[in-house]
Amino acid sequence: MAPRLGARLVVAITPADVGKRVTTRRRVPGGHRDAVGVLESWHDGVLTVRKRDGSLVEIAEDTLAAAKVVSGDLSP
Repeated sequence: MAPRLGARLVVAITPADVGKRVTTRRRVPGGHRDAVGVLESWHDGVLTVRKRDGSLVEIAEDTLAAAKVVSGDLSP
């Protein structure tokens, strides 16, 4: 059997990244959910990400599977 190759998931954001555009993947029952947008806050173990459509996503820090700062256009 050939070895299985896969991506290593890394959380590479910190509270110092508030104000930057990020992509996140979090564990939810039955799988994962992704959110891309501006990291608006990170307090008491909860991150808030403002998505392009203006909606705000709250993410418990302990559910993060992967996250990183990304570049790109912030306009809708």
